[in-house]
Amino acid sequence: MAGFYEANIDFITEHAVDPDKRRYVDSLEGPRHFFDADHYGRRPFMRMPVRWKLAAKKYSEDTLKKYGTVPWEIQYQYYRLVDDFKEHDTTDILKTSANLGHYIADAHVPLHLTQNYNGQLTHQDGIHALWESRLPELFSDHYNYYVGKARYIENPLNEAFKISRSSYSCIDSVLRLERMVNKNFPADKKYETVKHGNRNVQDYSEAYAKAYHSALKGMVQRRMRSAVLEIGSFWYSAWVDAGQPDLNKLIDKPLSPDEKKKIQREVALYKMGKIPESK
Repeated sequence: MAGFYEANIDFITEHAVDPDKRRYVDSLEGPRHFFDADHYGRRPFMRMPVRWKLAAKKYSEDTLKKYGTVPWEIQYQYYRLVDDFKEHDTTDILKTSANLGHYIADAHVPLHLTQNYNGQLTHQDGIHALWESRLPELFSDHYNYYVGKARYIENPLNEAFKISRSSYSCIDSVLRLERMVNKNFPADKKYETVKHGNRNVQDYSEAYAKAYHSALKGMVQRRMRSAVLEIGSFWYSAWVDAGQPDLNKLIDKPLSPDEKKKIQREVALYKMGKIPESK
């Protein structure tokens, strides 16, 4: 599997943002990226049935779609990937892998689990981009993404809800710590002009982002590491459930000897619990 995805990493990277692009042309796409758990009251995951039919019976399909469906979308994309593996369709496998990875990553962002998704209810407007974009932009080059061996997922829907519950448990810290940093930070130092592409825009200053990042004590890295492992595990599990098709036959451009050696070397280092020198 490592060779198959390594050979197609550029395609995966390009199509990983397809779900976000669809939001501009498909009105049904938006709710697939979030799940406003707090709409369902205190301890929402104890109230919410996991199975779609039972949840829709209790709350109605319109309500579920209004307040987000990301756990169920993860399940849907998973079984679609299983079918793609069974069909031995390289393009569909890669597109669905990218879609599935996107929704799993979205479910790892705490602010995708709350109605207060951008801090608009607590006068913290802009916190979504701060947590999800600005912090990784500045600090993710120093994160360790080697998370170990993928595992088989017995129940994809239960796993999707497990991810969502974990993200939901972080929401209070995400909001509270930003308020604390804002309270103790010079107001005139909070924003600065930042170059994004060809444009200069006002964004959170690097100093403010660093203070918030430190207050979070590694939360962003932990959520990203969890997303990496979960995506790999979902891909692996779908391949297993499809009967473990020979992926070497699906690689359009065979790996070079050097690329194969690189993968073998990294796998060996994973098994020894070491981080490859390239990171």
